[in-house]
Amino acid sequence: MKKFMDKDFLLETETAKKLYHEHAERMPIIDYHCHLSPKEIYEDKKFRNLAEAWLGAGDRCGDHYKWRALRARGYAEDSISGPDDDYKKYRQFTDSMPYFVGNPLYLWSHLEMQRYFGIDDVICPENADKIWENANKKLETLTARRMMEKLNVKVVCTTDDPADSLEWHKKMAEDKTLKVKVYPAFRPDRALNPELPAFAPWVKQLAAVVGRQISSLKELCGALKERIRFFNEMGCRLSDHSLEVVYYAPAAYEEADAAFVKGLKGEKLSKDELDRYKGYILTFLGEQYAKLGWVQQYHIGATRNNSKAMFEKIGADTGFDGMGDEVFISKLSALLGALEVQGALPKTILYCLNPRDTYALCVLAGCFQKEGVKGRVQVGTAWWFLDQPDGMKQNMETQMQVGLIAQSVGMLTDSRSFLSYPRHELYRRLLCNMLGNLVEGGQYPVSELERLGKIVEDICYNNAKNFFGFEV
Repeated sequence: MKKFMDKDFLLETETAKKLYHEHAERMPIIDYHCHLSPKEIYEDKKFRNLAEAWLGAGDRCGDHYKWRALRARGYAEDSISGPDDDYKKYRQFTDSMPYFVGNPLYLWSHLEMQRYFGIDDVICPENADKIWENANKKLETLTARRMMEKLNVKVVCTTDDPADSLEWHKKMAEDKTLKVKVYPAFRPDRALNPELPAFAPWVKQLAAVVGRQISSLKELCGALKERIRFFNEMGCRLSDHSLEVVYYAPAAYEEADAAFVKGLKGEKLSKDELDRYKGYILTFLGEQYAKLGWVQQYHIGATRNNSKAMFEKIGADTGFDGMGDEVFISKLSALLGALEVQGALPKTILYCLNPRDTYALCVLAGCFQKEGVKGRVQVGTAWWFLDQPDGMKQNMETQMQVGLIAQSVGMLTDSRSFLSYPRHELYRRLLCNMLGNLVEGGQYPVSELERLGKIVEDICYNNAKNFFGFEV
């Protein structure tokens, strides 16, 4: 029987151990997509206790993975995401830990205790008070910045609305004590959704930021272009789009503008109108990104706020989103093709939330490569509900079979928690184990092991550094 989560856990062969310990383990982290708070990074947030750092502050903002597991255990919502006592929340989580058997939370939580706090105890009711006491002592000096430094994080990209002032990014850019490079990432989702009630208020917000009225699609595009230039000046090198459904149809300006005006008025839009409006905006944005050498990311396939009752009670982005099953490949292909024809297809990373679509995305990505650019269009690592051992292995296996995993930009956290960086370790261990199995199974020569080690280093760090063009 193997020892529980020792230094070689998940590494089944000697080759895997060599690849991990001599190559992957020592590589820094570039977290090019997350939802960390720029304000908390700048202020170097100090957590009041382990419950706040681990589960959330009690303001409906925290770790959705943990919240969903606790809901499955039947606890009251206020003692999960709400204002109940911190220690009560903590004990519910540690008391539940044995019941997370087989769930990635079991591995993640133990890695978090080991890597940040030096606590190797099994998380269980019997050890709960000891862990609470020891971790809280460490938190007296283990602040947000120290957490990132401890895990060798070199670059972090937050997620920022076009109307954001980026005031905290400005302050971080001037802070010589900050050892991690923190850049904004452009997230224009609100510009893409004229069918939502929040569209018109957001357009007014953007108009206030640029200091002029926005009453036409031309004016909206002008404002977005201005904000893209501002983000670029602030070090932004990538955008991100949440595409629950991929809408696209070729559109004349007049057609897209008519849909924009209807959205401002709160009028219902047809599917055809949405195809044309969103296709126009995504094409326009892609052109702007290409001019600046940015990378665009498409996160495809979430279904939002599935529990309408809980949405009404505690709001959006609280752990009630799910996995969609819409068919989207033909429209995505048409969108990428339209950008390519115009010579304006930027580097692109595609993510899908339904594993059914991973093969199709990998094959589609291979249709849009470009001379002189390694992996111009590629599939990102397993995302969200797939961000677990089985999902990551399936994702990597698919990239190996119908793409080139050697060109992958590797792992990201997509997280709101400063304690999420051991997820990179889990990804790296699984990667090294899969590659090690190829060597030991006679499918890759042992004579190429040193070169394979360099490929591992590229996937873990170098590819992302070069693909995004970050100054590290």
